[in-house]
Amino acid sequence: MAYLAPTEFVTKMVDAGESKLLMSTRDTLIRAYMAGAILALAAAFAVTITVNTGNPLLGALLFPVGFCMLYLLGFDLLTGVFTLAPLAVLDKRPGATWSGVLRNWTLVFFGNFAGALTVAVFMAIIFTNGFSAEPNAIGQKIGHIGEGRTVGYAALGAAGMLTLFVRAVMCNWMVSTGVVAAMMSTSVSGKVIAMWMPILVFFYLGFEHSIVNMYLFPSGLMLGGHFTFMDYLLWNEIPTVLGNLVGGLTFVGATLYSTHYKTAPKLAAR
Repeated sequence: MAYLAPTEFVTKMVDAGESKLLMSTRDTLIRAYMAGAILALAAAFAVTITVNTGNPLLGALLFPVGFCMLYLLGFDLLTGVFTLAPLAVLDKRPGATWSGVLRNWTLVFFGNFAGALTVAVFMAIIFTNGFSAEPNAIGQKIGHIGEGRTVGYAALGAAGMLTLFVRAVMCNWMVSTGVVAAMMSTSVSGKVIAMWMPILVFFYLGFEHSIVNMYLFPSGLMLGGHFTFMDYLLWNEIPTVLGNLVGGLTFVGATLYSTHYKTAPKLAAR
């Protein structure tokens, strides 16, 4: 499990950001679609484990399997490109522009959403036997998650919005740390171990992940959750996207770039 020094893996971060900005629209959308779908499956898997065992920690322990799969397959999450794409512009890489960053973020957002929504429909069919019966225990749990993390925040007003935003910031601090951690090793086992740790932390602590929520909340609406699509957008998805952007870019991308890539001059010896 060869370990790369920070200066080496931060260079890989900038290279990855440049690669994503120069990627074709078709490839960006396909990779984003598959990333959203796989992460949605992992979320359904984790909720199923939690309901069947009554142990949320066990669900959180196994949720990272989805993140590891999508990363190793070369697919892209919005939370990851929030962190990596701007680094190519900061480094003044050829062809890297802020308009290119916005293009990449937009394509990945819609690709992730489409993939997560596909899985939401498929799993809703499974949880209701083709919408012929009431949702099973897992489906009911997903509906309640959607209620608590939309109208639950709304009931608290500004305090609820602040809580939501901070949870989103903390989420992508951990998730983007997982993206970067995978670059620290040159072996599959090393990458998986490094990714697993921060993803476990984010999921068990109940932080807000914009792509996981692209599955949970549309699925919750299909399964009888007592909230609306506008509740989901205004009291979860939009603030979560903004918080994920702040968390990944400031606490991971900018900090690592500024101290390991653009290192400040050393103090003179006395």
